[in-house]
Amino acid sequence: MKQKQRLSDLKVMSSDQLEQELLSLKKEQFNLRFQRATGQLENTARVRTVRRDIARIKTLSAQKPQEGATAKHR
Repeated sequence: MKQKQRLSDLKVMSSDQLEQELLSLKKEQFNLRFQRATGQLENTARVRTVRRDIARIKTLSAQKPQEGATAKHR
C-alpha cells in the first residue's frame, strides 16, 4: 500500500523535483552504506528501500520525455 502511494506521489512531481528527490536519496544511500561499513546500521531494510526508490525515480525520469514525445505525435 505504501509503495503505491509513493509511486503516485512521484508521478505528479516535476522533473526538477524528481532530480532533488534523487539527490536526497543518493545522499541517504551513501550515509547508509557508511553506517553499514562501520557497523552502526540498525535498520538494514532501509538500504533496500532507498535503492528501489532510486530505481523508481530513474524509471519515471526516463519515461517522462517519452510521454511528451508521444503526446506531440498524436
